[in-house]
This record gives sequence, C-alpha cells and structure tokens, in this order.
Amino acid sequence: MENKNLGIVAILLCIIAGTLILSKAWVTGKQQNQTISVTGSAQQDFVSDLIVWSGYFSRNNSSLQEANAQLKADAEVIKKYLLKNGVKTEEIKFSSINIQKTYKTTTNSDYSRTEVFDGYNLSQTVTVESKKVDKLESLSREVTQLIDEGIEVTSETPSYLYTKLADLKHVLIENATKDARLRADKVAINAGAALDDLKKADLGIFQITGQNSTEDYSYGGAYNTSSKNKTISVTVKLQFGIN
Repeated sequence: MENKNLGIVAILLCIIAGTLILSKAWVTGKQQNQTISVTGSAQQDFVSDLIVWSGYFSRNNSSLQEANAQLKADAEVIKKYLLKNGVKTEEIKFSSINIQKTYKTTTNSDYSRTEVFDGYNLSQTVTVESKKVDKLESLSREVTQLIDEGIEVTSETPSYLYTKLADLKHVLIENATKDARLRADKVAINAGAALDDLKKADLGIFQITGQNSTEDYSYGGAYNTSSKNKTISVTVKLQFGIN
C-alpha cells in the first residue's frame, strides 16, 4: 500500500512539474511574440551641382544639300557662341540630324485638296552638360541672342542633377534609422517595457522634390529635375521585440 501511495505522489509531482514547465514556456513564447513597430524619417536640403541643357534648331529648304549645309553652318556658330561663353568643348554634344519631308496643301479647281512636296526640314539638338550650374543656367536664357545672327534656337528648360546623390542617400538612411530607434525607445519606456532584438527593417522610397514646393510624393519615388534647390527625404520602418 505504501508503494502504491508513493507511486501516486510521484505521478502528481510529475504532472505539477510538467504544468509549470508548459506554463513557463507559454509565458516566454508570449513575451517573445510581443513587438513594437515604429517609422523614422529624415530629410535634407541640397543644391544641384550638375546642369544639363538642350537647344533645338532647324533649317527648311527645297534642296536637301542646301538645308544640310545651312544646318552645319548654324551648328558651328552655336558651338563658337558656347565656347566664347565659357563652355568646354567636351561639354558640348550635337545629336544626329533629323530629316523630314515637308508638304503643303493646295486646293484644286474642283475644291479637292492635294498634298504637294514642299522641301525638307532638317533639325538638330545641341546638349551641354556642365558643373557650372549658375553660368549655364544664365546662358540657357541668353542663347536666343543668336537670333541676331539668323539662327533660331529653341531653348529647353535645364535639368538639375546631383552627382553625390548616393552618398547623400547613405546619410539619410542612417539618420532615419536613428530617428526610428529613438522613437522606439521612447514608446517602450513609456509603456514600461524594454527593447529587445531588431526583428525587421524596411526602407522606404526616396522622394526628391523642389525646396518649399507643393509637389506630391510618388509611389515609385519622386525625382525633381526642374529645380536647382531640392529636398530629399526617406522613411525607415523598424520592428523590435520587447520584454
């Protein structure tokens, strides 16, 4: 009988011990599943250090050879003008010549209309890429002075770029991550908890807009090229375990 009682006691002890172990495991598991997610952000203003400008010019002539000769002469005048104003030879690029036949509409005696060959339109684009942003910006507005020499140049809006964008993005990622960590610390402290290991990190899309503009952010990332002064921003989402 005594052995039987001892056996019952042993079984009860095993059940109690097992229950305690399972309970501890459940509590630990529950604590490990508790997380906190925060989003940090960072932005910085910067000034473009590279400008790209293009100008369009053309010639019309009934003779293809004469139109080509006129366009080549115009290209030389434009090149000399740019060089005279401080642009380097290696910064000037001319596109291939685009050739289109032109037609005019004539009305016949029966009031029907006929398209008649009228000659050729030859066009070309000159593009300048320079780090002298202010200089080329001013020149892009003044290039219409060539009209006095019989050359009609249609000046396009310059594109403003930044050659150290990769380095700037690294700085923003670091700052946004620090901001997210600081936010997580504050939330955890105020909740009476402590941060555990980082569980997950997601980097948002970089948004580059004109400074003080009302541009909308884009799902794929905005990239403003029309403003010389820009603002870049990014977000970082971190998820931490808490205990």
